[in-house]
Amino acid sequence: MTKVLINERLIEEKDANVAYNDRGYVFGDGIYEYIRVYDNHPFTANAHFERLLRSAKEIGLELNYTVNGFIELVRELIAANGVVNGGVYIQVTRGTAPRDHAFPTPSVKANITAFTKTYDRPYKLLEEGINAVTTEDIRWLRCDIKSLNLLGNVLAKEYAVKYNAQEAIQHRGETVTEGSSSNVYAIKDGVIYTHPINNYILNGITRMVIKEIAQEKGVSFKEETFTLDFLKNADEVLVSSTSIEVMPVVKLNGEAVGDGKVGPITKSLQEGFNRYIDTHS
Repeated sequence: MTKVLINERLIEEKDANVAYNDRGYVFGDGIYEYIRVYDNHPFTANAHFERLLRSAKEIGLELNYTVNGFIELVRELIAANGVVNGGVYIQVTRGTAPRDHAFPTPSVKANITAFTKTYDRPYKLLEEGINAVTTEDIRWLRCDIKSLNLLGNVLAKEYAVKYNAQEAIQHRGETVTEGSSSNVYAIKDGVIYTHPINNYILNGITRMVIKEIAQEKGVSFKEETFTLDFLKNADEVLVSSTSIEVMPVVKLNGEAVGDGKVGPITKSLQEGFNRYIDTHS
């Protein structure tokens, strides 16, 4: 039977539940991470849980856990469910308390839940690329926090689905920010451009890996804002996340990106990412 983690206990999925007045449920008052699993191992787990602890600090959520403590919980869950390739979703809420906008006083214990998914890497899409559309970024102003408040992201993703695309690339005015569930990159004249790290985007773990790979390969990686027009005229466009890895965008708003095929720099980054998986899993 599939196991789910509920506050350090592994229980059967059919018996898993949370309280109706959990603050994550009534307010979205919590944070989360999604960690990829390759060959039974949680990938870049340290970076994910360092980010989780940062998110907790940013929202004033006290946690009596270390990075290694979280990793141990996740490893136990992966082993219990026999996950070879897939992922782990883990979330932490401010706890269970009577509904009141202010933090509970006195504070209550945070609730931690986690579950696993089993699936393979998206080989076909990585080879052929995906379609994307652009849409206005309507989210709040603390996108650097990986919070449970994802309605803006959900609406953007549904907009993409409506137009037979796999991702929605968001923009604030003319400035491109990030995808509904990914970071965004525009490649022009051999240079990779991506939005700088600030409150408008999440500092993606895969983004960090791509930056490292680009530096190793001697490819210029510029963290600066760019416009919708720049994106539409890019030689290559790609998006990245824990789930989709280094994903080429070959069509944007129904128009081909570059020659409509996966470009050479994107292929080079994918090759580097494959090596990174082999050496860090």
